[in-house]
Amino acid sequence: MFVAELKSDVLKGIVNIISTLIDEVKFTITSEGMTLKAVDAAHVAMIEMNLTKGAFESFSAEDTEIGLDLEKVKGVLKLAGSGETIRMEQDDATGKLVFKVGNITRRMSLIDTTGMNDPKVPQLNLTATITVPIEELQKGIRAVESISDHITLKAGPEFFELSCEGDTDSVSLRLDPSSAKISTDSDVCSMFPPDYLANIIKAIPSGTQVDIELDNDYPMKLVFALADGAAKVDYLLAPRIESE
Repeated sequence: MFVAELKSDVLKGIVNIISTLIDEVKFTITSEGMTLKAVDAAHVAMIEMNLTKGAFESFSAEDTEIGLDLEKVKGVLKLAGSGETIRMEQDDATGKLVFKVGNITRRMSLIDTTGMNDPKVPQLNLTATITVPIEELQKGIRAVESISDHITLKAGPEFFELSCEGDTDSVSLRLDPSSAKISTDSDVCSMFPPDYLANIIKAIPSGTQVDIELDNDYPMKLVFALADGAAKVDYLLAPRIESE
C-alpha cells in the first residue's frame, strides 16, 4: 500500500535528476519515505536518493517496491502546473500506480522490479570538499562542455577550478574562498566525461548548494538536497584516467 501527495515542482526535480542516468527506476518504500539506488548502463555514474516523509504533502505507506517508467511520469508532470499537488496511489488489484492531477486521473502500469537489484554504493573517503551554488557550476558547464571530451576539476586550499582544453580553445571557471567554501589541505585533480557531468549539473534546481567531493583520479561525489532538505541526493561519477 502506498498513497502520497507532493507538489509538482518537487516531483519534477526528482524525476529530472534520476532521468539523467536511467529511464526505469525502482523505488523502495517504507513507512518513513522512499529510497533508490541506480547506475547507468555503462556503469560510469551512480545515484542514491533518499526522500523522507517531509518531501511530501501527505504520505502513507507499508513496505513495498514500485518500478516506474520515468518518461511516463514526465507525461504526468506536463499535466500539472507549477505548485500544483499530484496524488499517487498504488492500486494492488490492478498493479498500477494511479496519478491524480486536478480532475485528471492517469493509471500507469508498474514495471516488474524482480531483476532490478540495488547496486552497492562504494565507501569513499575523499580529501577535498567544495561547497558552491549550483548557478556557478551551471555557468562553468555551459562554457566548457563543447570544448573537449573531458573536463578537469582541480582544488587546493585557496581555489577550485573547472576547466577544459581542446585542440584550439580552452576555458575555465575558477573560484576562490570568497565565492566557494573550500576544505582541503592539498591540491587534488581529476578528469571526468563532460556529458555525464553536464547532464547532472543542468538538472539540479536553481538555489541549490552543492558539495563537490574530490581526490586525485578518484570518483567525484556530488551531494545536494531537494524539497527544502527533505530529499538527499548522492551522485557518483567515475574519473577518466589518461593512459600513459
